[in-house]
Amino acid sequence: MGSELGKTVDTKPQVRLNGLGIFWLTFGIAWTLILLGGIAFLWIRRNMPILRIRGLPLSIGAVLLMHVYWFCVTTGYVYGPVMPEVTEYWIMGLWLPFGVALFHASNSRFLYVANAQKKFSKQSTEPYRIYTRRPGRLSLRESIKMWWIQLDYSNKTLIVVSVGMAFQAFMTIFIYLISRKFHSDYGIPGTEVTGTPMEIAVQQGRGWEWWPTCFWQLGWAWIVAPIILFRSRKIADTQGWRFQTIACCIAGLPAAPMWLIALYVPAMAPVNNYFIPPSWIAVSIMFLEIFTIFVPIYEVVKQRNLTSETLESIARWESRQRLGATKGVKSLNSDISGTTWNSRNSRATSIGTSSGGSILTMDALEHTLDKNPEPLQEFSALKDFSGENVAFLLRVRDWRAAHFAVAKKEIGEEEKNTPIIAITRECFEGALHIYLDFISATNAEFQLNLASGDFAKLKHTFEEAAQAVCAATVASDPATPFANETPRLASEILNYTGEIPFEFNEHVFDDAELSIKYLVLTNTWPKYIRQRRSFDASSVDTV
Repeated sequence: MGSELGKTVDTKPQVRLNGLGIFWLTFGIAWTLILLGGIAFLWIRRNMPILRIRGLPLSIGAVLLMHVYWFCVTTGYVYGPVMPEVTEYWIMGLWLPFGVALFHASNSRFLYVANAQKKFSKQSTEPYRIYTRRPGRLSLRESIKMWWIQLDYSNKTLIVVSVGMAFQAFMTIFIYLISRKFHSDYGIPGTEVTGTPMEIAVQQGRGWEWWPTCFWQLGWAWIVAPIILFRSRKIADTQGWRFQTIACCIAGLPAAPMWLIALYVPAMAPVNNYFIPPSWIAVSIMFLEIFTIFVPIYEVVKQRNLTSETLESIARWESRQRLGATKGVKSLNSDISGTTWNSRNSRATSIGTSSGGSILTMDALEHTLDKNPEPLQEFSALKDFSGENVAFLLRVRDWRAAHFAVAKKEIGEEEKNTPIIAITRECFEGALHIYLDFISATNAEFQLNLASGDFAKLKHTFEEAAQAVCAATVASDPATPFANETPRLASEILNYTGEIPFEFNEHVFDDAELSIKYLVLTNTWPKYIRQRRSFDASSVDTV
């Protein structure tokens, strides 16, 4: 049998800087630099929609925690003979379990997003959250329930993991105190070990004292991960997130079993001389790092290529329009970047094929949003996980239709639109709920990816009213109400009673709407058309 650091009774207590030791040091440093480069690449681009939805801070934090353990284990062959086994006990009992728990919790974010996006798959003119009057007095249980339901997913995850880790820390400390294997002065009689210093070190590297960390790893890898695998089996997304989640779940399965085999199977002793037992966990961690960091990098590069192709197609189309002297067509500047337009009023922007033909136009997108938005809305929510964008466009359209009439007067052969402005309190409340559902940094579950200027304008207009409503209310999601909640009376729903901001008008969402339309045009729309073509082609082949 082996020990945690690969020691045997014949191991000499000295650092091993032979050829194999130098290899492990070089490999550990090289992979660390590569991983940090990948993390930096993602962090610089963390505001891209494809990365924002993944919750990078949580997953990167988990990867960094596990990588510290990975580096210690990878280089453990070098310093293992001189490192006290009790140090490895604390690392395996506290540091690694926290990293593993945090990682699997962040890995489950895929299921949370897929489930939460479902509310955007159906068209609705009602707010996604209902704000009702806060009761005068709340019991402790009700207060905790309301506090919990208003936390975002990342904070809930951290709290659950922290509670689990508190129990794990208690068990680790308790076992350390009662076992005389690590100290001979106190503990349960019969748990002590005797022999030479190296024999004691070998015995300290295995035994029942390591069971809690073993159960913790097996619980996450063989209970939580399979549940995630099962629930992810029918979710098909366009961002490679399902593949990443499933791959991470599978990569974590063999870690703990192989670690136990290396510790307790005598035939593994020759392998342990060069590949210490926890290195099997390190191999699993390395695959987790690859899938968590480098799969998103691949998706980012693919998304950037798609955007570049889109903009190049726009430029080619504009060039053809100029050559053809097409009258009345406004141009979209080809130097577009981020979420802003240099030509905000473009109405005929198109994406062309390599042969030069026009396929996708802004008019086509707007026609779809106006006449048949359901398929696009369902695709964006269930496959692209960007349902908030299409839902926002539809809510703004319905808000305008409900509160602003347009009278048309004929002047000769031309028509002129004359807005009849009717700023009512109901109109402002409708706009306020749009702000709370999609734009507010504190209330929107999936915040729109707006340019800072557009966000600042809307925040200046609505934030004071939003705070006034939220400070005196309790927000609940109609899709997941309290199990024991009674039906809300109309008088209980709290409305804004303050002054309507002077800058509020029917054009308040115009800039944000155009930015989101551009985002849909260059991201979701090409994927949607591609999927429809694939579906149509497969249907034809079937027929």
